[in-house]
Amino acid sequence: MSPLVLAAPAKVNLLLAITGQRPDGFHDLVSVVATLDLADTLEAAPAPEVSLACDDPELPAGPDNLVLRAAAAFRRETGWTGGVAFRLRKRIPAGAGLGGGSSDAVAALRALNRLAPPEHRLDAGGLTRLAAELGSDCPLFLADGPVVLRGRGERVEALLPAEAARLRGRRLLVFKPAFGIATPWAYARLAAGAPGSYWPAAEAEAWLARWRADPAAPAEALLRNSMEAPAFAKFPALPELLARLRTAAGVEGRMSGSGSACFAFLPEGRPVAPLAELVRTCWGPSAFVTEARIA
Repeated sequence: MSPLVLAAPAKVNLLLAITGQRPDGFHDLVSVVATLDLADTLEAAPAPEVSLACDDPELPAGPDNLVLRAAAAFRRETGWTGGVAFRLRKRIPAGAGLGGGSSDAVAALRALNRLAPPEHRLDAGGLTRLAAELGSDCPLFLADGPVVLRGRGERVEALLPAEAARLRGRRLLVFKPAFGIATPWAYARLAAGAPGSYWPAAEAEAWLARWRADPAAPAEALLRNSMEAPAFAKFPALPELLARLRTAAGVEGRMSGSGSACFAFLPEGRPVAPLAELVRTCWGPSAFVTEARIA
């Protein structure tokens, strides 16, 4: 049997409003998230036991890897004892706020649900529930994006077709410095910030509602990210480059998620090479830079 081959797409947060901390320690948010054609590739084939090989030697391939955690959760939930050999080819950088690990986990759930016998498969609701247990941003990768996330990220609402059409196909420059930002650290810094660090939910919903109500509003009108404040205070290289892109190239960039990756919309026909050179001049030759489109 040939291995299943699944794409595990990256995501960007076009809007990320962190509205407050919950009693369970998580944070509530309102976010518009789009998946990209930038993707990891996950192969899955029946095997005597569950295993994972990855072409990125720096990525831990032990039981804490989200692919193997997804497999353990699926087997526990369904009672299936079959094995799967996973092979992961990474293109999405880690510690970036691009959702690579979460997307890999959801790709694993999809693969397992296809390889398992029918009596051990989950319906759409079961997959969504299991994805939410693995990570707050996992359920979005089961949806046909772009989507609106609420709660801690587990409540997923698809944009209306006309709204999604204003985003799909848009061209982006995605770039990340050599360092990553740990999500728990970023949320802890936000929680410890000055009064006003959170964006009131009513204001965030109004921001989103204005964009949804105006068919002429471009994707750029959505852009805002509560997580930029703690990240920029600690890592000034991020806002410094975004300012350079704005003043020298006329390109408006934002950070995705809790960082450290950023993105900027590009007009059709705009050459990427000069912008990539500017990124690497500011962040060094090891900076990750690629062109992508919203899927």
